[in-house]
Amino acid sequence: MLLNTSRIATKRFIRQFCNEVNESKYPRKVFSGIQPTGAVHLGNYLGAIKQWTKLQDDNEDMTLSVVDLHSITLPQNPKTLSKNILEMTSTLLACGIDPDKTILFQQSAVQEHTELCWQLGCISTMARLAHLPQYKEKSENLKDIPLGLFVYPVLQAADILIYKATHVPVGEDQLQHLQLSQDLARMFNNRFGETFPIPHSIISNAGNARLKSLRDPLKKMSKSDADPKSRICLLDSTDEIVNKIKKAVTDFTSEVSYDPENRPGVSNLITIHSILSGKSVEQILNESRGLDTGKYKLSVAEDVSAYIKPIREQIENYMRDPQYIVEVLKGGADRARETASRTASEVRRKLGMTLRVKSKTKVKVANQ
Repeated sequence: MLLNTSRIATKRFIRQFCNEVNESKYPRKVFSGIQPTGAVHLGNYLGAIKQWTKLQDDNEDMTLSVVDLHSITLPQNPKTLSKNILEMTSTLLACGIDPDKTILFQQSAVQEHTELCWQLGCISTMARLAHLPQYKEKSENLKDIPLGLFVYPVLQAADILIYKATHVPVGEDQLQHLQLSQDLARMFNNRFGETFPIPHSIISNAGNARLKSLRDPLKKMSKSDADPKSRICLLDSTDEIVNKIKKAVTDFTSEVSYDPENRPGVSNLITIHSILSGKSVEQILNESRGLDTGKYKLSVAEDVSAYIKPIREQIENYMRDPQYIVEVLKGGADRARETASRTASEVRRKLGMTLRVKSKTKVKVANQ
């Protein structure tokens, strides 16, 4: 009995190894998504969107989705959600996403996402999903936990696998969700035959992806923070940016120095300043010699405002033409559906959902 179990385990290992060796036959394809909830802040831009534009400009095969289905895992005002979808798409375009180079679409317009989500959900387990950290974090303060909050990592896996994506740009907080996608791809391949590549992560640069809150520099900059002064958004006016940076939490030392462990507040401002200005930390410190943190904040605000202003103006220009945004998303959905429908057909066939019955030869019965 033990020998038989060992043979089964060995066969599974060999099958998994062969599947992952065969990944080389899959063309490199990058998939990512962003929720249309709240204005995009600098952390989103530097940690995700700027990276997407670089991948696009490096001629990667990019598919990018405005994931509106994910956004409704927690209650949303319908009118606000519609506006946010248009605003998020406008923001992506203003930041350099080119719909001629990148497939940009609205998630709910491609129904194959939800079909594959159900199919993958049927090979997932509740124990596996319950251990994911974001579910624990977001559900701990909820009395009634929506089912969508529990299963949305399966939809996330479906988003990736329906396009047979080989690479996914993720932040460190999403690595465990990508691991679920990898596990589900392996499980499906082992049970039903090789179908999906095992998606690999493209880790965002830690400094860019982890900008800190302006109000609490021990926490990352976040859309969900209740204090709007904690983040700098791409739609903020110059006055709003100056006000937020002036009120950024630092410390009682007036000298400008970079020490993330002991002086996280001023170090966070230096990080933002360095990334947006293109100057090194050393160069910024040399230029700021003799300034106190109050005057340094004004210097940071000036450079941040100058960087964001053209992006903000471009977003506003796109928002004045919502019909164009709708057409961009529709065109992207048509292109996305071409790939998604092929994968969905393959999955249905392997699950036994495609019926192919051989026609019987009609037999003539002679009259008695």
